Amino acid sequence: MQSFTALCVRYVERLMPDPYLFAVILTLIVAGLVAFLVQGATPSGMLKAWYGGVWGSQNIFTFAFQMVLILVTGYTLAEAPVLKRAIVHIASKPNNQVQGALLCFSVSAVLSLLNWGLGLVAGALVARQVAKRMTDAHFGYLIAAAFMGFIVWTQGLSSSIALANTDSGSPINVIHKLTGITVPLSQTIFQPYSWLSAIVVLAILALAVWHMAPTQSLAPDPAVFEDENQADADAHAGLSASPAAGNKTFAEWLENLWILNVLVFAAGMAYFVLSGFALNISSMIMLFTITSALLHRTPIRFIRAFTGAAKVSGPLLLQYPLYGGLVGLLGYQAAKGDKPVQTLLAEAVVNGATEHTLPFLTFIGSLIISLFVPSGGGHWAVQGPIAVDSALAIGQHSPAYLGLISMAVAVGEGVANMIQPFWLLPLLAIAKLNVRQVMGFTVVAFLIGTVVLGATTLIAPHVL
Repeated sequence: MQSFTALCVRYVERLMPDPYLFAVILTLIVAGLVAFLVQGATPSGMLKAWYGGVWGSQNIFTFAFQMVLILVTGYTLAEAPVLKRAIVHIASKPNNQVQGALLCFSVSAVLSLLNWGLGLVAGALVARQVAKRMTDAHFGYLIAAAFMGFIVWTQGLSSSIALANTDSGSPINVIHKLTGITVPLSQTIFQPYSWLSAIVVLAILALAVWHMAPTQSLAPDPAVFEDENQADADAHAGLSASPAAGNKTFAEWLENLWILNVLVFAAGMAYFVLSGFALNISSMIMLFTITSALLHRTPIRFIRAFTGAAKVSGPLLLQYPLYGGLVGLLGYQAAKGDKPVQTLLAEAVVNGATEHTLPFLTFIGSLIISLFVPSGGGHWAVQGPIAVDSALAIGQHSPAYLGLISMAVAVGEGVANMIQPFWLLPLLAIAKLNVRQVMGFTVVAFLIGTVVLGATTLIAPHVL
């Protein structure tokens, strides 16, 4: 395992460009496919389609903002004093880098099943604390272990595809648009094939993390801890230099009025109850926002934590428009009735499928399309209509089967993340590492996930 991982690391270090350039190169590849495969494609038409996806009428700004907020609210929650102390405490337990990596992996996996934004950043924050204690550890290995736990987020409570299936008003509820039905979570993430496969893939990945530990070390850049040290210094200075209660201005009094955060939390929870405990993308953002506000106690502490968390979203804000452009190009039609590239790719994958092979072929298609559209919801908008239409064409109309098709797309996206650097960007920002120092390790997770979850999509149709 160490030899194979070292080989992967070597090739990734030589071949993997910066994630922004990765997105640019993918755009050029898709433009080439459009020019070659779409009948009547013209440069001006392709340019308009690309613009429409980046900044025009087909942009993904709303969904992109939702995804950024899930990430930022998850990070803000992880930075709440009570949770931050918990992170520091558990990071003090490992005695060597393997134990540290397994801890990072476990924290990320468990929390990713609750909220992908929280799991994504919490694992990295634990890795940072472990590396602070163990200066002879390989920091890239620790961050990679944390990212591997993220592989199961699509099978958790914040799965954007599964949540969209429950909401008839969601713009990406493809199943409802085509059939008029909604699919509850009991037919997706709570199905035995979903949670059992999540347990299996995590168990095998834990063994892989254990056996892939590198012998060389990679110390973190001292700049990694500058923000943390500055925050501690500011907090200490603010505590020692705080004015007496009578000298506070009205603005300072409001900024420290904890009851305001309690009211925000109470209002949010009241709405959640009134909505019938509806779980969707927006409600998940609300729950983590109001919980963060409560745990940070005062409004000013919550504001500062949220502002600090927003810093890691910069790479996403830079790259999301490019992936919107990819969506625009993938859906480009030179004339009405022509098949766009996304349809040609999806049809090629599911051609000749049966009710027993369609979920697996959909999973394979998801792996491919996720390289171009690395977002669960955005990806579902691209592949979902073809996958659902294929299921309907072979007479499969049940919510259970349509839920399985949607989960085949979802888990494919989760596996493809291990070699698509888009969602690794926040961790790289936290760790101040480049993609080449981390992704060589995650190639192993991609291979394991492909085998385990691919097998799941082959077996599941026989047990529904």
